[in-house]
Amino acid sequence: MSNHRRFITAPLVAATAAAGLALTAACGTDNSSTPAPTGPSASEKTQQEKKADSSSNNERADLTRFRLDDRSQAGITDIWVVWTVKNTSGKKSNYQIDWEAVDSSGTRVANSTELVTDVQPGQTSTGEDITTLHSTQGIKLNITRFDRTAAY
Repeated sequence: MSNHRRFITAPLVAATAAAGLALTAACGTDNSSTPAPTGPSASEKTQQEKKADSSSNNERADLTRFRLDDRSQAGITDIWVVWTVKNTSGKKSNYQIDWEAVDSSGTRVANSTELVTDVQPGQTSTGEDITTLHSTQGIKLNITRFDRTAAY
């Protein structure tokens, strides 16, 4: 019985790997990243909101805030990533935000994916997630992928 399982599993693994390679080749790879938005002043925020409202085709404009928040105290490291997404589309949407933290020497020291679901048109959603970072000194936060998809 054990040999029979291996026989079935091997073709399944090979087929899955082939499908993955085909998908990667079809989609291509884009290793570029963009800096995370910085916290705007009150006047800049108004300008950013107007820009987001006027360019609803630019889904990246929906990410209005993405930054690190150092809540460390009493010698205990506690660093979070916090974000705000505003749905400027006319449809209920889901968002995927892939990010990386890079130190001053260019080494990636952390990365993750944040998911925001079921954001209604015109609605703002905020969120936060703990990181594995030990410091925010010299850390640059980059958005490596940002996708908005219709939610059903």
